[in-house]
Amino acid sequence: MLDHLIRRATVIDGTGAPSYAADIGIRDGRIALIRRRSPSPVQAGGRVGERARTEEDASGLVLAPGFVDPHTHYDAQLFWDPYATPSLSHGVTTVVGGNCGFSLAPLNPARPADADYTRRMLSKVEGMSLAALEEGAPWNWSSFGEYLGALDGRIAVNAGFMAGHCALRRCAMGPDAVGGQPDAGQLRHMTALLHEAMEAGAWGLSTTQSTTHSDGDGRPVASRHATPAELLALAAAVGKHEGTQIEAIVPGCLDRFDDDEIDLLTELSTAAGRPLNWNVLTVDAAEPGRVPRQLAASERARAAGGRIVALTMPILTPMNMSLGAFCALNLIPGWGEILSLPVPHRITALRDAAVQADMLRRARSPEAGVFRRLTGFERYVIGDTYAKENDGLTGRTVADIAAERGLDPFACLVEICAADELRTVLWPTPTDDDPASWELRRSTWEHPDVLLGGSDAGAHLDRMCGAPYTTRFLGDCLRGRKLVPVERAVRMLTDDPARLFGLRGRGRIAEGYAADLVLFDPGRIDAGPATLVHDLPGDGPRLDSRAVGVVSVRVNGVETVRHDVVTGALPGTVLRSGRDTETVGTGNF
Repeated sequence: MLDHLIRRATVIDGTGAPSYAADIGIRDGRIALIRRRSPSPVQAGGRVGERARTEEDASGLVLAPGFVDPHTHYDAQLFWDPYATPSLSHGVTTVVGGNCGFSLAPLNPARPADADYTRRMLSKVEGMSLAALEEGAPWNWSSFGEYLGALDGRIAVNAGFMAGHCALRRCAMGPDAVGGQPDAGQLRHMTALLHEAMEAGAWGLSTTQSTTHSDGDGRPVASRHATPAELLALAAAVGKHEGTQIEAIVPGCLDRFDDDEIDLLTELSTAAGRPLNWNVLTVDAAEPGRVPRQLAASERARAAGGRIVALTMPILTPMNMSLGAFCALNLIPGWGEILSLPVPHRITALRDAAVQADMLRRARSPEAGVFRRLTGFERYVIGDTYAKENDGLTGRTVADIAAERGLDPFACLVEICAADELRTVLWPTPTDDDPASWELRRSTWEHPDVLLGGSDAGAHLDRMCGAPYTTRFLGDCLRGRKLVPVERAVRMLTDDPARLFGLRGRGRIAEGYAADLVLFDPGRIDAGPATLVHDLPGDGPRLDSRAVGVVSVRVNGVETVRHDVVTGALPGTVLRSGRDTETVGTGNF
């Protein structure tokens, strides 16, 4: 007997093939039966031979494989939110965590302070609520395997995790991980910890050397101090384990790789004999040289026997800014010193005309790099405000308000924020929302080493909401720009990431595959606007977005979401390398 039968669905199976009408039967968490229905009214309507405990009519609805999000930071959130909201509601049934060099394990049991250091680092570098990290996760593990075990049986999504270089370094070197170099014994210990993590199921190594990544003390995170020799030793360890990968961030990921960075990424991939992915390829027609330069890394890696895969988002995901809390504005050269002053002193400095002029000069200079995109302050839209003087400003552009007040846009923005004691939420208007940029995105997606992803779901919770990229992209493909056919769009969200990571039996609708399924209304599927909610441990804020047109989400055959409401079921699996993933070599493309 079948556990569940979905009748009359329009099936998009994840391979990119044309859709077809079928009945889909589920048994023991897997797709047990696919019965195609004849398009002929005379022949249609026959019944599946097996009975089912439950069934539903999916006439007019699309059934697709569950979406795979290759770049999340749900490592901690899954403890207080096993549903990985809002990703699960948007059809994501498998998430990859432990990215950017940051994982919650291993921890050295002899140094309890390491857990506190990790929490403060994640709070700073990934914008996670410190109170939520302290109150919402048990922190009762030391090894990577114990961390995975703490999640077993208590999550609603499937989840796999990379081993973060920062955690490996801290565990092996202690406080010397920041600023120091490992001696021979410490490097052996670090490598042994990585081997142990992968034996327990870690998907491989993630690392960062990005200049934007600083710890809770404002110092470069541990992996930024690693030499190429250390990185290559760890990459070689990755290659000794089945079903593993590398994820790496270098400074050039923000804008353009230099030759040394391309060489390093290539050497890491070839040393491991595994694909390496990086986050995130930014597409902007106003910067026509960026995409070719970034993808040159993939071409050079192929020539050397490696593979470098760029993640890129198929939608625009605005990130809000603030003069009162750490954000991307702090990373503009010269701005960090001012924006880290105590609030009263910061307001005084920001109101100084000479300080404003110098800040603008530095923000618009070549040294600002990619952050120059943030300097069109006249295009900022005012979000949440708090002072009576700012009543009625929410939703208005700084340009309009500045014109009314006869002020320079940046000076106007400062006055608005100062009235709110710098708590004002600011939304930059995207600079890459033009037809030329969208056409460049479409052509970029055709590159064999470009993969959709980069949501950062679980991180930067009060600044951005990238999790809904799946439903918003499908809505755009069906009713908006229609840059790619919906069958291809589904493949880009399902089978493509599943094949890159070597997921066994996931990413497609096929008999014997896991019944990770999304049932949606093609006429409505979309994502609602991002709204601020306060539901983190400690009542912290985060941005949330409701799914539109998603009828049902199933993980391993069990319904987890119905009409954007979680069912309470926890059928998710901690996916372990080797058991749940198979090796994808650098020649598998």
